[in-house]
Amino acid sequence: MNKLFCVLVFFAYGMTVYTNEATVGSPDGKYRMKVYDRDGKAWFTVDYEGRPVILESQLGINGNGEWNDNVRVDGCIATSTDTLWKPVYGEREIVRDRYNQYEITLTNPDNPRRHLYLIVRAYNEGIAFRYFFPGNEYLHITREYTQYTLPEGTKAYHTKRAQSVCELLPLRDWPGESERPLLLKAPQGPYVLLTEAGVVDYVRTKFVLDAGKPNTITGAMYGDVDHIAPYRTPWRVIMAAGKAGRLIENNDLLLNLNPPCEIENTWWIRPGKVMREVTLTTEGGKALVDFAVKRNLQYIHFDAGWYGPEGSKDSDASTVSIDPARSKDPDALNLKEVIEYARKRNVGVILYVNQRALYRQLDEILPLYASWGVAGVKFGFVMVGSQFWTTWMHEAVKKCAEYGLMADIHDEYRPTGFSRTYPNLMTQEGVYGNEEFPDATHNVTLPFTRFTQGAADYTICYYRRKWDEDTRPDTAHGLVNARLLKTTAAHQLAMAAVYYSPLQYMYWYDKPSESRDEPELEFFDRAPTVWDDTKVICGEPGQYISIARRSGADWFIGTMTNNDGRKLDLPLDFLPPGETYTAHIYYDDPKSKIRTKAGVKTLTVTNKSVLEAILSPSGGQAVWIEAR
Repeated sequence: MNKLFCVLVFFAYGMTVYTNEATVGSPDGKYRMKVYDRDGKAWFTVDYEGRPVILESQLGINGNGEWNDNVRVDGCIATSTDTLWKPVYGEREIVRDRYNQYEITLTNPDNPRRHLYLIVRAYNEGIAFRYFFPGNEYLHITREYTQYTLPEGTKAYHTKRAQSVCELLPLRDWPGESERPLLLKAPQGPYVLLTEAGVVDYVRTKFVLDAGKPNTITGAMYGDVDHIAPYRTPWRVIMAAGKAGRLIENNDLLLNLNPPCEIENTWWIRPGKVMREVTLTTEGGKALVDFAVKRNLQYIHFDAGWYGPEGSKDSDASTVSIDPARSKDPDALNLKEVIEYARKRNVGVILYVNQRALYRQLDEILPLYASWGVAGVKFGFVMVGSQFWTTWMHEAVKKCAEYGLMADIHDEYRPTGFSRTYPNLMTQEGVYGNEEFPDATHNVTLPFTRFTQGAADYTICYYRRKWDEDTRPDTAHGLVNARLLKTTAAHQLAMAAVYYSPLQYMYWYDKPSESRDEPELEFFDRAPTVWDDTKVICGEPGQYISIARRSGADWFIGTMTNNDGRKLDLPLDFLPPGETYTAHIYYDDPKSKIRTKAGVKTLTVTNKSVLEAILSPSGGQAVWIEAR
């Protein structure tokens, strides 16, 4: 076979090279993806820092014919891009979009007029590729043949569903599909993350083991895709890192793989902290507004039940009618009165609507809610996976933007970067969060798995804990799933910095009357929900995590451990040299006389300081570093 390398260099912008082997490298040279044909199939490999992370793996898809056999790599067009852009909000103030790209032509010698293009981008943060169908043919896509063959002994953090726990498994005998993203660890190699980006009008693709090839993972499409060319599939993404924390620091890659913001004026998109109103009464709503003002929360939220039983198609989301399971008084809530009360105090109101009502009433309720002064809509129990529901969901977010409404999508939906294009999509669930009262080991796995995919609405809790032997979960107001936290107060405090969510739900299951103005709540009060910079100080999946995030001149650090206690040293070398700060430290203190068993202390620190974090089992530490 006559091999010609199509190696991208700076002066090759727009150059076409004819070859049956193409190798593209990242700008920093750490990533290298090779695409070639052999025995009638297209193959690829990926190296990271000179070590193979994806061994020889097949490429291919169907749609306008089968691109599984008799495939030839015929040539490529090489380009490069290096730009900066400023998100409406995010984990970083500025995002760099820098990559080398190959548009590789795949042909079938038996039908030379038919082409498929493989678009490959090599970023410093990872590798991404997608299939592009040119022309104007009708497409019926039923399968992608893309494989990911890993080194022998690799293990995966398998997750059955978007709202389930991770289980570290070898690449054999999986109990079914695994969600995206999929974190993997080779015995002697780096961490590898497989995921997808730009899933807007396609189907969700989970991961399964390839039955015909050991140590190999392939995609499992939810169903068929019907479209008309020209058409581009979602991006398939491969990231690698020697330290797992780098995957968190590099997660803007998914945003870069989506189009720029389509909303011309974004002034109405306001990130902030949210608390749920659980009584569904006018009095309860006003009390929560007052608590929000006191505790620097920007929004209150009326959850399921305000317009009737959410599971009934007869419930009308344009009318307030309390679910009897939530309150025996159908007229207990004057919603417009609460919205006006909140508006006068600069607090926004978010309304929950189940997808049953959204699907039937979307075009009716969005302008209605805008006229009421509602700030956003939380989509509930959404259908996900199919092309129909995937397309519907993203079109619904676009419609929300037309009426100046933010969106929070709940249940099994996981993000793929659409919030760059429509930043009114503030957050989404797709996480086994505090609604399920998980343990600390799960909580310190999430930053390296779910949160590499984007914002997650975990729902931070605080007062749902065992105060004494007689403590029982409060199941009033229909909160039948309420249980007690398995983690400490400082563990929950730290989540406000560790877990990224532009709409950060706080005090889930709590009521204002339960608060005694504990001094450590200062961290919740001060912490914003979006950031100018993010640094991972240290961390190992399932063991511990410490993340520092900057807002203006101040920094906020969240540190969490698993079910085991430990001591960590946290260097503050990310602080500017020559500057002095006050560190407010919020920690677990078993000897504290405060019922939450939390302590607060202050220290003077500089960029040469090293903070000591002594973490209780299932515990944590939060730090607010205040500029002087």
